[in-house]
Amino acid sequence: QVQLVESGGGLEQAGDSLRLSCAASGRTLSGSAMGWFRQAPGKEREFVAAISWNGGKIYASSVKGRFTISRDNAKNTMYLQMNSLKPEDTAVYYCVARTSSYASFDENAYAYWGPGTQVTVSS
Repeated sequence: QVQLVESGGGLEQAGDSLRLSCAASGRTLSGSAMGWFRQAPGKEREFVAAISWNGGKIYASSVKGRFTISRDNAKNTMYLQMNSLKPEDTAVYYCVARTSSYASFDENAYAYWGPGTQVTVSS
């Protein structure tokens, strides 16, 4: 079984940067796609970014150019570098992984979910 744990969330001001980490345990995910989703208060959960086993990346249009997803297979860890943060980035951020090798925008494609980490951006 795969366990995912996010870290790095917090309270930031608009324009600041923040890096989230997602540590995986249970088995190596070097051959699996991983990603990030987020859910703001009163809103549906939405896709943020995902990365395939070979480093291929996809982003939501709302974060493209500001956020960068990466992974370190040796550490079984994934990251989300968030720059130029905006108040609308405030949400709980979830790390996800799937058994398939390729990234997907669809939350139903991901079998493994972390508990989430809160990111709050003040204006």
